[in-house]
Amino acid sequence: MKPKLRKLDAIIIVALIIMAMYVFHKSGYIQNPIEEKTPDIKFSQDEENFKIIVTHVSGDVKWADINISGDCDKSGLTTYVLKGDEITNCHGTITIIYKRNSAELGTFIFKEKEKLPESIIGGNERSVSAEDEGPHYNKILIGREWWYYTAILNEGLPGWTISISFNHMARNDLFFEKPDILVVTLNGPNGEKYGSIIDRKRPILGILKDPALQATSSSKGFKVSFEDSYVEGRAPNWHIHIEGEYIDPKHDIEMDLQYFAPSNPLWIFSNRLIDKSEGKIASYAFMGCEVSGTVKIDGLTYKINGIGHHEHTWASGLITKSLIRGWDWCHMRADNGWEIYYNNYYLLPQTKSTKTSVVNPLSSLVITTNQGETFTKLEAAEINILDSDKILPFLNLPKEIKVKGKTSSIQLLLKTYNINLDIDIKADNVYQRVWKRLSNVGMSIGRVTLTGKISWSDNDGKHMVDLNGLGTIWNMRH
Repeated sequence: MKPKLRKLDAIIIVALIIMAMYVFHKSGYIQNPIEEKTPDIKFSQDEENFKIIVTHVSGDVKWADINISGDCDKSGLTTYVLKGDEITNCHGTITIIYKRNSAELGTFIFKEKEKLPESIIGGNERSVSAEDEGPHYNKILIGREWWYYTAILNEGLPGWTISISFNHMARNDLFFEKPDILVVTLNGPNGEKYGSIIDRKRPILGILKDPALQATSSSKGFKVSFEDSYVEGRAPNWHIHIEGEYIDPKHDIEMDLQYFAPSNPLWIFSNRLIDKSEGKIASYAFMGCEVSGTVKIDGLTYKINGIGHHEHTWASGLITKSLIRGWDWCHMRADNGWEIYYNNYYLLPQTKSTKTSVVNPLSSLVITTNQGETFTKLEAAEINILDSDKILPFLNLPKEIKVKGKTSSIQLLLKTYNINLDIDIKADNVYQRVWKRLSNVGMSIGRVTLTGKISWSDNDGKHMVDLNGLGTIWNMRH
């Protein structure tokens, strides 16, 4: 005997089916055939530049069907949503809604950047000429000169760093050994290490044989070459080409890089107060350089982008090894886009792993929050070496450094803000080279990590910004 389905049971079953369909619909398992389908659009948030970028879109979608609420600039958007479209100048909370079905495509929150008090800097400290960029070592009393370029990469080889330097050293720096030097190092976040320090003997007279390093300049720009590698250009653009079997004995390395400086340079120091470029000891640096190009490693080509700096330094040949016993140069970029640069020249031998010169008149510490548009100078710098690699009995190369900085007593306007910088720098992956014969000179160049904080006070109260990031460093000791 078959069971009979009563009318009440049928009503209950139908009601359960309807309820189940409603739950599945609300959960997204069942789409209403008359309801508009949500387009597949993906966005990325560029907090540093206050932008929202379209990274993916499926099908033809019109911006007219999308509502963007919040404080932002939509003037760059055209008819259809396209990959690469940018919503710019975003502040606060930005919400993106698909109008046809009210589906939320994304919510993005932009925090306002802290504004670090800046130094008042004279115009003569922010300009260089074509002549300044060219060689100085051919002048009387100038014995050494460096053209130095760094990069912290974020595309192609993210987290990698590049250091390149064309060096005309004084003959007594390495006891007449090989004073023409090319530095090329490429360091990755997982211990990848390429490049080397290449040195060449310099002819005594230069008549029968040209030196490895040669430099020329004109009103159109300058060029410094080292065999097959060179840098050429004029601010704000420079082109670097690196190639040759000597770059890395174990690997084939080739680089073709373009540097662009969005802001004027800063004279780091000069022994001349007015005409700084006429100094016998002088250095200027461009911060926030936009770096692009290609890096080729063992046949694999990487299209890279990043941020770096360019520094040009020269010094009198009368400054001998007995006067300058070492130096530290370091350029770092924090995750928030701020850049920190410091250099330090040591007047006393650094024979102990954590010893630091008591008398240290030649040091600089500057910060830029906007790729070199403005700078904050901290003239009271305290640099302590926490740990070192012991290379020789009396040769130690630092691998961990603490840098503290604040305004000095003569920085009257900036001192009222009570700025305090406290950061730790750790050598993460470096290339080391030692010249043992007579010279006992050691160099360490490569990638460092940055952690720390900076604080200051103003009318809005006390501010504190955490600093984390990457950088490049160059240490020399003898």
